[in-house]
Amino acid sequence: MAGHGGPFALVALCVLKLALRGAGASDGPSSAPAPAPGPAPERLVPAIFVFGDSTVDVGNNNKLPDCTPACRANYPKYGVDYPSHEPTGRFSNGYNLADQLAQFLGFDESPPAFQSLPEKGIARQMKNGINFASGGSGLQNKTGQKLCGQLLCMADQVEKFTSAVEKMGKGSGDLLSRSLFFISVGSNDLFEYTDPDSPPSNRNDTAFLESLVAYYRGYLEDLHAAGARKFSIISPALVGCCPSQRAIAKKHDDIDEFGCFGAANNLSRQLYPMLASMLQDLSRDRAGMNYSVCDSATMAEMIFKPGGGAGFDLTVLDTACCGGAGKCNSSAKLCHNRDNYMFWDSYHPTKAASGLAAMALFSDPGMYVHPINVEALAEL
Repeated sequence: MAGHGGPFALVALCVLKLALRGAGASDGPSSAPAPAPGPAPERLVPAIFVFGDSTVDVGNNNKLPDCTPACRANYPKYGVDYPSHEPTGRFSNGYNLADQLAQFLGFDESPPAFQSLPEKGIARQMKNGINFASGGSGLQNKTGQKLCGQLLCMADQVEKFTSAVEKMGKGSGDLLSRSLFFISVGSNDLFEYTDPDSPPSNRNDTAFLESLVAYYRGYLEDLHAAGARKFSIISPALVGCCPSQRAIAKKHDDIDEFGCFGAANNLSRQLYPMLASMLQDLSRDRAGMNYSVCDSATMAEMIFKPGGGAGFDLTVLDTACCGGAGKCNSSAKLCHNRDNYMFWDSYHPTKAASGLAAMALFSDPGMYVHPINVEALAEL
């Protein structure tokens, strides 16, 4: 299965220092984590709108008729720990990051996939939120097209949202200004750009990253123009550390200090400050815009150091729970201790890892989530 990525390395990284601080320890992964905050007793925002790739897709790709099997999460092993124990289109063994962040905000799970809604039900569902994310997508329109056949690129996702806003008619402004817009995208662009088997004809890393940031800015401007004001954004983590990319690192002898694919990780490190700078500038230019952005790459550097995940029982950081070094399909074998694995398949986090990430996005005190966390963002 080719890349559908996202903030897979985000996982416990966001909460590591926070948890240690809560436990009264100053350093070291052996300290017990602080208790996770419980789900909000009531909704902290009226609606959630989700955009991005497979780390937050809850079934859109399964409803696209020409989407290839490589970009669908409809194998029996997916969803084994979801309440129904059946695949739902989530690239996870259970709830994904969008679900678990939504739960901290007082929702049962992520809002439903746009593709699952009847045309007449879209305007009504907008009052609670919709998930537009699509596995394989990226910031560039071309990203994922060859692999997936059909997907919703970010331009498509934003267009479908703005069309839905028009269906709501008058009175949508107040709802949208108080809602949360959650975006997880960019990793697939990095996967494809650094693929040694299909290198860019004229590689220019700086120009490539600048183009990604420009795309990102354009989407945010369109969402803001449609009424969005509160944005939770995740920068790509050390994308070279997922199991599929570790294999590439070994094959092409580009192994960094974490045993990961160095070329991909270098781009992740460079992208975050560019993205953060753009968000700062854009928020000054756009009235009422507020944001929370997570520096996943810096967090990943901590967790991939020897023993970094032990404090959260994430003891297996380099191998997928489903399928090991192979594909997570109907015949794949599962690990017996899913909560000890960082990765569910070759690209995506386990439910346990995503849960720690969601807690961090919601309550990190400013170590990796800037300038405020999602809890504070929701209160604005």
